[in-house]
Amino acid sequence: MARVQAALIAAGFRRHATYRQATFAGAFTNTVFGFLRCYILLSVAAAAGGAMAGYSGPQLVSYVWLGQGLLAVVNSWTMLDLAERVRTGDVVADLLRPVDPLWTYLWTDIGRAGFALLTRFVAPLVVGALAFDFYVPQSFLAYPLFILSTLLAIVVCFACRYLIGLTAFWLLDIRGVTMFWVFVSGAASGLYFPLAVLPDWLSTTLWVATPFPSLLQAPLDIAVERGGTGQALLVCLSQAVWGVLLFLACRWAQSRAVRKLVVQGG
Repeated sequence: MARVQAALIAAGFRRHATYRQATFAGAFTNTVFGFLRCYILLSVAAAAGGAMAGYSGPQLVSYVWLGQGLLAVVNSWTMLDLAERVRTGDVVADLLRPVDPLWTYLWTDIGRAGFALLTRFVAPLVVGALAFDFYVPQSFLAYPLFILSTLLAIVVCFACRYLIGLTAFWLLDIRGVTMFWVFVSGAASGLYFPLAVLPDWLSTTLWVATPFPSLLQAPLDIAVERGGTGQALLVCLSQAVWGVLLFLACRWAQSRAVRKLVVQGG
């Protein structure tokens, strides 16, 4: 099984490594928006006395540029090709293979994230570090916890996108669901602004009742050491819980989808 996982991860890495022009264009776009977002948040912080919602200037800089890099690694805006395979009927072949499609898509997506980490993550981060004063974590534990949180964010985001892809068994055309997901995940994950700027009741609701903060806000808060090590451990635990719940939801939805496919004669 380990050989299969390694092969799928390598396949996902190689597949996305072929899109060199798209990779360069994406890194360039993330860098441009990094400058825009950074200047906007720093301006707000300067108007508020040097800090915004508890984030200092250097913390905001790290928050923005790490977020721009993680955007492609977590990849919440790009849907899996599962829905298209459902529409064309190719999903039947996927279901007949010895490896469950859920795991096939997961391992290939981790390979994709690995390639994005070496390209789309590193490029904006280097530019941001050269142009601004970054916040550097003081605690050694912040570094492994950030890596763990990022991996959990990738898994949580994958499970969400897999669930969206499964809706094609019932909807066929998932563009409406996708557009809703892109809008909500961007606003509620901490991509546009730190969730701490929201009213306390809304921010708490997002953290407790939705998986969205697990996508970006969680690893970014750990990277800028917001709340300390104890808070970071709690955030990782929350991400792990959401990962388990979402994978259980994926298994349940997939079993219902397969039953629907069989009933319809697929």
